[in-house]
Amino acid sequence: MQGVDHYENFPVASWLCPPRLRAPIAALYHYARTADDIADEGHADATERLADLAAYRAELDRVLAGLPPADMRWTGVFASLQRAIQAHGLPAKPLHDLLDAFEQDVRYTAAGTRYADQAGLLDYCRRSADPVGRLLLHLYGVQDEASLRQSDAVCSALQLINFWQDLGQDLARGRHYLPLDLLARHGVEEKALLMPDCKPEQDAAARALLRELTTQARALMLAGAPLATRLPGRIGWELRLVVQGGLRILDRIEQLQHRTWRHRPKLRSADLPRLLWRAVRMRA
Repeated sequence: MQGVDHYENFPVASWLCPPRLRAPIAALYHYARTADDIADEGHADATERLADLAAYRAELDRVLAGLPPADMRWTGVFASLQRAIQAHGLPAKPLHDLLDAFEQDVRYTAAGTRYADQAGLLDYCRRSADPVGRLLLHLYGVQDEASLRQSDAVCSALQLINFWQDLGQDLARGRHYLPLDLLARHGVEEKALLMPDCKPEQDAAARALLRELTTQARALMLAGAPLATRLPGRIGWELRLVVQGGLRILDRIEQLQHRTWRHRPKLRSADLPRLLWRAVRMRA
């Protein structure tokens, strides 16, 4: 999700995706990525970004109402999205929820606002990440409550994993997603993480904080993982690989002794056999 180097966990028309769904999945990806770019890329100030996101939302409302796109900046994005909406009856709420999250990002970044606690952070994930999974399940005709809950768990876990994976980059950009109550409980000072070398006591405290956060993310991922073993065919195999990719990033963070404010862990081509093996071995 936001992760997420421009939604790197969004399965964009991959070889596992049925051909009939490649176009709508690509349309959803470009819709989300373009909004993410408006919120996060370039040199516009917060006022300009929020104005563009409002115009973007107005285009969403137009195509949801069956009207043609009007803003030339995003005609291709919304023409493709409208075809997907009309062909597959995509629900409006998750599409709007994504924009809510991007607007919140802009406001929080501009004000230097931090998340007070884990509950607030998970509420953000509910709008920034969970809608992606729900939209994909809709395309596959999966809408039962148990599957939606497990999809939410996987998507929120992916978002959190991305936050802890990208901690060093986010700190350098003047923002982070570390909950303030956990920073205080562990005695971690934000400014200490920006220094080339933490004092030993700050290093130990920050590692303990990241250990707690990544443990929570792993538990959330494992809570949602059974969905991958229930979904049939290609979608099930795609989700297995997404789940195992997220868990492997957590393994990498552990190998770094949780010091992601110094180094960004990432997957390598050598990880693919391990991911495939773990995906095959997943059981309900």
